[in-house]
Amino acid sequence: MFEDLRPHLVELRKRLGLSVLSIFVAFMIAFLFHNTILTWITQPLNNALSEVGRIIESQEKATWKLQTIEQNQTQKAEVVVPSAKLALSLEKSLTDASKEAPSPLAEHLKEAAGYAKALSQTLEKKFSTEENSSNPSNKQFLGQITTHQVGGAFFVAIKVSFFAGLLGALPFILYQLWLFVAPGLYENEKKMVIPFVVGGSMMFFIGVIFAYYIVTPFGFQFLITFGSFLYTPLINIEDYVGFFTKIMMGFGLAFELPVFAYFLALLGLVTDRTLIDFFKYAVVIIFVLAALLTPPDILTQLLMALPLVLLYGLSILIVRVVNPEESQEKEA
Repeated sequence: MFEDLRPHLVELRKRLGLSVLSIFVAFMIAFLFHNTILTWITQPLNNALSEVGRIIESQEKATWKLQTIEQNQTQKAEVVVPSAKLALSLEKSLTDASKEAPSPLAEHLKEAAGYAKALSQTLEKKFSTEENSSNPSNKQFLGQITTHQVGGAFFVAIKVSFFAGLLGALPFILYQLWLFVAPGLYENEKKMVIPFVVGGSMMFFIGVIFAYYIVTPFGFQFLITFGSFLYTPLINIEDYVGFFTKIMMGFGLAFELPVFAYFLALLGLVTDRTLIDFFKYAVVIIFVLAALLTPPDILTQLLMALPLVLLYGLSILIVRVVNPEESQEKEA
């Protein structure tokens, strides 16, 4: 039995080796542009931080904090404002007195009036500065992307380059997968290599684009907004890159469902009735996968689960065209 499997194992090792080599080559090329790739990856997070900052700056703080600020401002106004008015009144009186006083005394009165005016301006400026600094609307949102490791930037560059290399080598990997299963296919089935490679690559990239432009903006904004009135979000770039790539890969693989359903039907392994009977179990599996591959909020899970349910329905239609289940009468 092992002798029969040996040729298949040799072929599998060859295809895996070529796939790994293609990923390594794509990784080396992507590493040259890792800054551009990292900018693209962090763009949804930066947009979410900016949007949350605008939301926070446009809204008031909690009620208890506003009451405390108003009380402090009232107390300061009761002390500072009358003092400033008194200093201004004193400055005016001294100025008027200096006009009627003899020359030596007039000079001293003018000097005293200048000090009184300066004191009035200082008190007004101090009250205005404290009022602005205590106003919640003047607070700046300080959300930042940080790193907590000495070599954090280098390892992040490695991760994003590997992710980009994997995406770049995907068509070649699918081609190697096809070459591995091609010896067991009929001649007419072997001609489907181009649709398999092109269709599989396109559906994967569509899943990545859907996750990037639809899912992550809603998910990141919700997660960052929650609790941002009490805590300043300092996002660790290492954790974010791993989190981001997991979402992208999850959606990319999920969107491969119609492609694999098509070729399984082409090989006669599944029928439309098979997928219909399995639908109720597929819905449960889809929601479980959505909970594992997305952030822990209902909105993002639904944004992944609902397209997957629709793709499953599309797969049923595709399989019905390619390999419909024959009725019992036709089989008889």
